[in-house]
Amino acid sequence: MTRFSEYAWQANLPLFEKTRDMPFNRELAEGSLPEEKFRHYMIQDAHYLEGFARGLSLVAAKGWQADDVVQFAKAAEVAIIVERELHAEYFELFGVTPDQFAATELSPSCNHYVSFLRATCAQEPFEVGLAALLPCFWIYREVGRAIHTDAHPDNPYSAWIDTYAGKDFADAVDAVIATLDAVAAQCSARNIERMHLAYRRSAQLEWMFWDSAYRLETWPV
Repeated sequence: MTRFSEYAWQANLPLFEKTRDMPFNRELAEGSLPEEKFRHYMIQDAHYLEGFARGLSLVAAKGWQADDVVQFAKAAEVAIIVERELHAEYFELFGVTPDQFAATELSPSCNHYVSFLRATCAQEPFEVGLAALLPCFWIYREVGRAIHTDAHPDNPYSAWIDTYAGKDFADAVDAVIATLDAVAAQCSARNIERMHLAYRRSAQLEWMFWDSAYRLETWPV
């Protein structure tokens, strides 16, 4: 029987390839991405990570097993730690001040993504919330691997790109996939359908998030 993760990945492969090959990620690998666009991305990513952590906390509370609670509570903690490291290291490196970050609200795409995750994780059962969270883990890892492989050695964003290649993050993604597959094997056909819908919507929002950074998206009114 095909695992949930295998089916979801193959069903959304064209969307992943479009995300991997979009201008923001190509230029990041080349080192030609304008610094203004990268700063926009970093600021929105820090906002996103806080919302993502809250989604993980909601899912942790619904875990079927005690190990699920531990796994996703720890993942929420890591997301907050990474968000704080962004402030301490990369914001300083690329000239983003605390005041500038505090004064920049979530972009429309970031707000949409965070709102979707928090609503899904709060209102839907454990398995659907988990499916909504998976694309951030999985797509980020695979896009990151492609960028790391293609990155030029003198890339001005090399310090950021190197974070994509960490073994700890890769192992964490594998653990999330394994948990989701184990849960999906016990779900009804109706809930599997809802899981696939949640996964695809988040995968679409991943594309929108990177695209919004490339366009320097702000609220139009």
